[in-house]
This record gives sequence, structure tokens and C-alpha cells, in this order.
Amino acid sequence: MYNFELDHLPERTKKSRTSGITMVMDKGMSTRQAEDMIEMAGDKVDFVKFGFGTSLVTPNLKEKIRLFKDANMKVYLGGTLLEAFLIRGKFDEYQKLLDKFKLDAAEVSDGSIELPHDEKCEYISKLAKNFTVLSEVGSKEEGIIIHPNKWVKMMNTELQAGAFKVIAEARESGNVGIFHKNGSTHVMLVNKITSKVPVENIIWETPQKSQQVYFIKLFGANVNVGNISHEDMIPLETLRIGLRGDTFFHYLPEKLQQS
Repeated sequence: MYNFELDHLPERTKKSRTSGITMVMDKGMSTRQAEDMIEMAGDKVDFVKFGFGTSLVTPNLKEKIRLFKDANMKVYLGGTLLEAFLIRGKFDEYQKLLDKFKLDAAEVSDGSIELPHDEKCEYISKLAKNFTVLSEVGSKEEGIIIHPNKWVKMMNTELQAGAFKVIAEARESGNVGIFHKNGSTHVMLVNKITSKVPVENIIWETPQKSQQVYFIKLFGANVNVGNISHEDMIPLETLRIGLRGDTFFHYLPEKLQQS
């Protein structure tokens, strides 16, 4: 919903949506900050992830989850927390934790531990019976290179196992996985992935503005992006619709383009 009319803007999807998804990473928002984000961008946030293991030490966790869910946002715990339960042999306890906090989404990842892919897909299938599952592909370790064909195979297999979307790993820093150490995009990797995996089924972790710009220009206003800071929600939306310098001319007809 816009405050006034302006032509030549791309059409944005509305909640509950399957494309144009934005996932916000909560690395320690206060309850007041959560309320502020909901007031300013509640209609623009689809998922909120309590990053890595922050849910264990976050004050007022139940209250924040309630706030997000009441604003029609799906809430889940970072995949690293699941990995912490798995390495301790406590998957059943993890499922009970999700039920305890009345969560409706879950993330399955193997970025920190070695997990046979068949086993990872079994966890996806089990959780998908009761939760919206996001699965993450890619290592969190700098310098670990996964062949593009393996990315494609894992993504497609995890979607078949029941994942709602697959997340392309970049960490909260945006310098591993689909990005180089300096934050620039692995262009060949992205091209290989999207030649075999429908782009609407992928959430790209893009914590840096330059990365958001890259994927918006490549795939349009309704690309799925994640690991967004709550403070960047309004700036991201302006990037999506061409009202920020980086994407200003992206949607304008040629007659309005400056020479």
C-alpha cells in the first residue's frame, strides 16, 4: 500500500506470498525494536529468523514470537541451533522445542556439521509434516568450495523432500557460499543454479546492499532475499521498486532514460 501514486513502478506481491519473500534476521532485537519493525514494515516481512543460536539467550523470546506471528510473519530458529541439537543426538527434543514455542516454520541446515545428505533430507521430510521448512545449502566455512552441480542436486533434492524454499548460504556477513570473500557474487555459480532450479524456489541470503541490488537487477522486484537487517526493510523495499539510486532506472521505459 503506497501513500501516493507514481507510475512505472513494478508490481509487488502481497502477503501471504510465494515470491518476493523477505526474511529478516533477528540477531538480538529488543521487544521495542520488534514492535517498531512491525509498525514500519510489517506488511513487507514474511519470515523472521532468530539467527544461529540467539533464541537460547534472547530475553522475552515468547513475547517476540507472539508479536511476529500476530503480524502474519512466520518465525523460525536458525539452522545452527538445529545442528547443535543434532550433534548432541537430540532431534526429538528439538521438535518439542518448536512445539513449546508454537512455531510454524523450521530451518534445516548442515553448514556447521557434516551431515549425510540423505539424512538431512529425512529431517526435512519429518519437519515438513508439521512446519513450513526452509532448507539451507552451502557451507559457513570460508574457502570451502561446493561444485555448482552439487548445489543444484542438493537444492532440488531438498525441495523434493518437502522444503518450501531453499536458502543459498551467505552467512550474516555475506562473504561465503554464493559470494566471494570481498562480498561480490559468484556469478557462474548463480547462473548454474538458476539454470536448473526455479528462481522462485530460492531465497538468496543478501545482507549487504550491493548484494540486494545485484539480485533485484537480475531477477526483478519479487526476488526472494534473506538475512536482511530489520533496519534495512524500508531501504530494501525502495531498492525493489526502483526508488533508490542503485535501481532508479531499472524499471523506467527507454523514453524516460537519461542519455
